Parts: sequence; C-alpha cells; structure tokens
Amino acid sequence: MSTASADVHGRTGIDRRSFLKTGALGALFLGSGTLAGGGQAATTDVDRITHVGDARNVIFLVSDGMSFGTLCMADQLLSRRDGRHCNWGQLYQQERARQGLMDMASLNSMVTGSAAAASSWGSGHRVNNTVLNMSPDGEAYRTICEIFRDAGKGTGLVTTARMTHATPAGFSINMPERWMEDTIAEQYLEREYDVLLGGGARHFDPDSRDDGVDLFGGFRAQGYTVARTRADLMDWNARGRMLGTFYDSHVPYTLDHINTPEYTRDVPTLAEMTDRALERLSKNDNGFILQVEGGRVDHAAHSNDSAGLVYDQIAFDDAIGRALAFAEGRDDTLIIIASDHGNANPGVNGIGAGYEDSNAMFDTLQDMKYTNNWILAQLDEQSTYRQIQETVEEAWQFPITRRQAHILQEALQGTFRAVYEERSQPSAVLSAIQANYTAVNWIGSMHTTDYVELTALGPGSEAIGQFTRNTQLFDVMVEAAGVRDYARG
Repeated sequence: MSTASADVHGRTGIDRRSFLKTGALGALFLGSGTLAGGGQAATTDVDRITHVGDARNVIFLVSDGMSFGTLCMADQLLSRRDGRHCNWGQLYQQERARQGLMDMASLNSMVTGSAAAASSWGSGHRVNNTVLNMSPDGEAYRTICEIFRDAGKGTGLVTTARMTHATPAGFSINMPERWMEDTIAEQYLEREYDVLLGGGARHFDPDSRDDGVDLFGGFRAQGYTVARTRADLMDWNARGRMLGTFYDSHVPYTLDHINTPEYTRDVPTLAEMTDRALERLSKNDNGFILQVEGGRVDHAAHSNDSAGLVYDQIAFDDAIGRALAFAEGRDDTLIIIASDHGNANPGVNGIGAGYEDSNAMFDTLQDMKYTNNWILAQLDEQSTYRQIQETVEEAWQFPITRRQAHILQEALQGTFRAVYEERSQPSAVLSAIQANYTAVNWIGSMHTTDYVELTALGPGSEAIGQFTRNTQLFDVMVEAAGVRDYARG
C-alpha cells in the first residue's frame, strides 16, 4: 500500500507548491471550460471552425458511464500510487484542450442510454433509448462511419465491450433495437468498416448464433483478417481489414485481467487495441475516424464495483495516452474525449475525525486483486458465510466480518431487504460492505442525468464551447473533416 500523497510526490521530486497548483484535479473541473483557452465561448458553435477539412483524422474516445467522481478517483489513485496524474487531467493542467459540459439527453428521456447517446454523436439526431440511429417512425439516419467510409477515409471501432454493443454500433449501425446483436454483427459485414476490435465473439461464431451463420467465415471471405487472441492482433501486419473479437462476451475487467495469466496472455488491453487500430488506419492517405470505448467502466458502475471501475477508467486513460502520442507533432487530428452519461455517481466519502481516515481507506483499492464481479461469480445461494469470507478476502486482500458475510449471504439467497429496495441485490450489498473499508459509496446502480465532461483538441476543437448539446459533436466532426457532402447521402 502506498504512503500518503505528499510522500509519493516528495519521492518523485514534485514540491508542495507544484502539487497544490496541479494536484487538485477536481478544482480544474469545477470551472469547466475556464482553464483551457481563457476566452472559450459559452456554447458550442460549428461556425467557429477556422478551416473546414483541416481535421484529416478524428479520434473519439468514450468512457462509457463515467460519472465525474470516477474521473476524480482514477486521477487520485494514480496520484497517490504513482505520483502522476491521468492523461485526461493533464490536458487541463497543461492548458492544451478545450473543456466543457455536455447535455446527453435522449429523445424520450432526460436519462440517456448508451445507444441513444452514441447515436447523437453518430448521426446528429437524438433518438429514443435502446434505438440506434433511427427515428421513431423508422427513418434510418446516415451514420458517421458510413460518411467517412464513403469519403474514402478509414473507419475503426475499438471497445472493451462486445463489438455489437451500443457505443460502437451508435457510430456505425442502424437498428430499431440495440439488443439485436446478431443482426448488428451482420450489418458490420455489409458495411465493410476497416477495423473492428473488442469482445463479442458469440455474435460472429456459428456455434453461438441461433441461426448457425458463420460470420467469421463471412468476414474472411471479404478479405478480413480475423483475430481471436492477443497474439493474432500483435502478429497482424496492419494491412487490409481486421475483425478482432477477443472474448465471448465483454472483455474481462482490467483488474481481473492484470491478475489472471490467461487473460494477460490472450486478451489485448484497450491501449494495445488502440495502437494497432491507429497503425492500420494511419496508412489511409485520406485520413480516418476511430472511435475508442472504455465500455466496462459503465458495467462496473452498474454493479457498484469500486476497484473494477477505477482500474478500467485507468485503462481507458492509457488509451487516451496512445491517441495523444499519435497526434503529437501533428496538426491534422481532432481528438474528442467524453463520457456518454453518468452512472451511479460514486465518490470518496469523508471518514473519521477531520476526514483523516479517507486517504488510507481509499488506498485499499491499490492492493485489490479481483473485482466484485469476480467475487459474485464464485458465489451462489448455497455459499456458506466462511466461503464468502474466504472469497472476499482473496479478492480484496483484507477480511470482512462474519456479520457482513451473513448479510451478503442473505442477499445471495434473496431474503435481504434494504429500505431503498434496489439496494437489496447482491452487488449493491457487496459494495456497501466494501464502502466500510474503501470510503467509496454510490447513489444507486443506474444511469444519471448528469451533464458530462467534454474535452477536445486539434483542428475543429475551436468550435467547442463551455456547454454543448450532444448532437452538435456530429456537426463538429463532419465540418472539421470536410465530409459534409457525404453526410447528405
């Protein structure tokens, strides 16, 4: 376990004055938009783009379900453990990016789902929750990946969720229902995008699909390299098209990945997938669009999994680092970094006299080996309290009490009832037990209405104001890349 942050920063040569200036990441976000580019306008306006077409490349990075507290906790863990700040936060500290808040409402609800959120960027239209780029009366909107493809640019989608999941599909697919994932996989084959990397092998595998169709074979017949393991991806010559599905469903959580040898061997990280996608897409002389999603941030938030959440946010931040490294020294790449909605609103609570216990409690996340999802996968309604204690201690690296184990046992058996009934499920009960040791707590387990963080740099970012409607980002990308004519079909 690390020492206090002052000790960490002392060892790395960061003095107290410098740390006080740059260490409080939360303070940078509270005045959203005021740090980067002092005179930044109040609202986003595509008419402020200086030169249409200067953005030869667009990289759009999405931390799915990232509440503001998630970003802060990832930065705080890195600061306390490694003496550094996250790549996202450093953009603000170095005054390199435009920053603002974004309204992510869907057409039918102030609380958005991931499909509607991604569709607002992918087509410039608000759609109903669970719909992908289609109007209520069935009109299919032209997607941004189709637009870039038809303009002769490269197209890539990278995710830690299933490739057929909401966010990548929101940039590229038309579907009346996001859960039609077998059909989404078929539409990927029809649309011939260049790079598809993530999980979700079951929707391409004839042994898993209800109709028995071999989509892997279909992609190979169209000239795609089909990758199933990390070695397949790393051995690829980055030429031609690539379909990579590295797990049957979503790829494993980062914390489980780090501590499970077969995952480390066989499943690439989000940063590695991003690197390989950029290597391939940058070969297109006309440029490209690449969407990168940290999809499991959202899943960890739904299950109130503190360590799962923070480590997947850090893995997403590593992918930001790869995108920034690619754009370094270039003047032709627009980078957009955002969340699509908040989820469960986690945060570190003040504990102890003068809140002095919060630091050490939060530091327990540094030593955890497995996620809460891993714990619950080992348990069921038959688990004894001793089995529960042993499993939790293996994952968290510290014991829980017999009473706490009994409460989780009741939740597993379906007999526990919380006052707020949604908090009766095993994942919520486990997270509440965990909060006694980590100081991290949650308001629920669902998406929230929060305005989300939006960051942009590169050509076209001058359009970004301190407040943005989600659909405006479609116009920013289309105008900055000079592909408006192809958006008309």
